[in-house]
Amino acid sequence: MSDQLPLITAADFKQLLLSNVPMMDMRAPLEFTKGAFPNTTSLPLMTDRERQKIGTSYKRDGKEAAIALGHQLVRGKIKQQRMALWLEFAAQHPDGVLYCFRGGLRSQTVQQWLNEAGVVVPRIEGGYKALRQFLISELERLTEKLHFVILAGHTGSAKTVVISQLSNAIDLEGLANHRGSSFGRQITPQPSQIDFENNLIIAMMRAEQAGHTTIVLEDESFLIGRCAMPHCFHEKVKQAPVVVMQKTLQQRQAQIHYEYVSAQLINFIAAIGEDDAFSAFSEFLLTSLTKIKKRLGDVRYHELTRLMTQALATHKNSSDDQEHYQWIAPLLEWYYDPMYSYQIEQKQRRVIFEGDETDAVTFLADYSVR
Repeated sequence: MSDQLPLITAADFKQLLLSNVPMMDMRAPLEFTKGAFPNTTSLPLMTDRERQKIGTSYKRDGKEAAIALGHQLVRGKIKQQRMALWLEFAAQHPDGVLYCFRGGLRSQTVQQWLNEAGVVVPRIEGGYKALRQFLISELERLTEKLHFVILAGHTGSAKTVVISQLSNAIDLEGLANHRGSSFGRQITPQPSQIDFENNLIIAMMRAEQAGHTTIVLEDESFLIGRCAMPHCFHEKVKQAPVVVMQKTLQQRQAQIHYEYVSAQLINFIAAIGEDDAFSAFSEFLLTSLTKIKKRLGDVRYHELTRLMTQALATHKNSSDDQEHYQWIAPLLEWYYDPMYSYQIEQKQRRVIFEGDETDAVTFLADYSVR
């Protein structure tokens, strides 16, 4: 019987998540899209349409009728095809586990079918809901326990590069798959809000496991693209001490050129091929500029559009990308730098150190172990 098969209980959830155990998600695709866990593969028992039919049957005719309909929908060739995928997953991941929404009928059914085929895969007790609740409680516990320090600096200061070099840092932009600015959209989509939260919490769990008590975070708004920081986490971030990293204007212009132009074009080429990359890259820049039109005002917006369009034309015709500096310089002067000056003024009472990159990194390394 399914209740005699192995269960992963709440006592094992922490180790399960920290060990990157592969997980098989039995929920319907729509449920998976809304949120899942790292290292999880969507291998649903039912399609979205089948699940909808089951739900209708349950409400209209009761549980037994819904179960009967489920067996009718997933049988014969359909069952064989899905079984093949589950068996393949189990063969590739002998340490893997499975779950559905509440650890109920869907995951129990698949676990039983696999057992009948001679394959034992543990099931998560309470399913997705229990594991998600565990993470929410960990978020509250760790937000209370850990100390944060914020790395700030003008746009183009390469704060994310510094974050990536610190063992006790969490890269919020990496987790959100967004650079946090109007030009911050990546080619690949952002995670769902739940996925972002789950990955953030697990990153905090890993930091605790490594013995860190102070976590370095990049200075971010509440929203990173469309991913929002969890409320309790953001409230603590707003009170955290701030380290300001200083870079020269020339250094910042070079960094913006690398991020927005050189690296971004390479990313587009890798994602969609050389033939279509430049057109998509150009659209990305011009669309990003449109997002800040209101803040710039019509005159400055049209001037930046002219400079950007001219730089793109030169870049396309001659492969010379240096003309992009003509719009990068005023973009910093007109938009990013005034915005930063206002924001850092609001944080001034929390600033505990200001210095260049070397000094800031040295300070953070020392501060993190106190």
